[in-house]
Amino acid sequence: MSNERNEPRTRLTAGTTFDDTSHPKQERAIRTRATILNAAAAAFATDGFPQVTIKDIADGAQMTKGAVYFHFPNKEALAVAVLEEFYRRMQRTVNGALEHGDPASLSTFVDVLRRLARAFREDVFIHAGARLQIERPYIKAELPVPYVETLNVLTDLLDRCRKAGHLPADTDPEAMARTLGAAVFGAQHISWVLNDREDLVERVEEIIDAFIPMR
Repeated sequence: MSNERNEPRTRLTAGTTFDDTSHPKQERAIRTRATILNAAAAAFATDGFPQVTIKDIADGAQMTKGAVYFHFPNKEALAVAVLEEFYRRMQRTVNGALEHGDPASLSTFVDVLRRLARAFREDVFIHAGARLQIERPYIKAELPVPYVETLNVLTDLLDRCRKAGHLPADTDPEAMARTLGAAVFGAQHISWVLNDREDLVERVEEIIDAFIPMR
């Protein structure tokens, strides 16, 4: 017979205290990781993946190289993490328009393009992600496929607009999404090279005026 019933059991009452430091440690680790990623995004955006070193990122985060290596085994892992955040922010940008507009309205589609333009102008993770996509051959790691989800959303919105009668019936939503996506993403690259993206919002407005006159 088990002697379990004879063994005293530990009971926690309202007044019981114990030393549980797991949550503070987790929160501190999350904050440290975020600081490292912010520094990595800034470094990749400014100098590019080939030129950036772990020491550059550690200096930007005001940490030791050992602290960076504790969270990320190498520079490739940092690039992957920055790109994952890039795509999260791209999706969040698109979702912001969808949450406030009718998905079958051209005005919502236009809002998506404008929000993307502002994100590419202002967000350092978007800057870093756009540059890292160009530098994919230098990054020896499996990376997310670029822009697919955004193009899928654009295609779906244009298809809804066509079905609602806001675009000509013979419009090819997928082809139009590819064309507009290429125009916006190309505009952000040209604006980055020529003007550090300061004029990007204006360049995207030109695209909107040229391609979506019926809004």
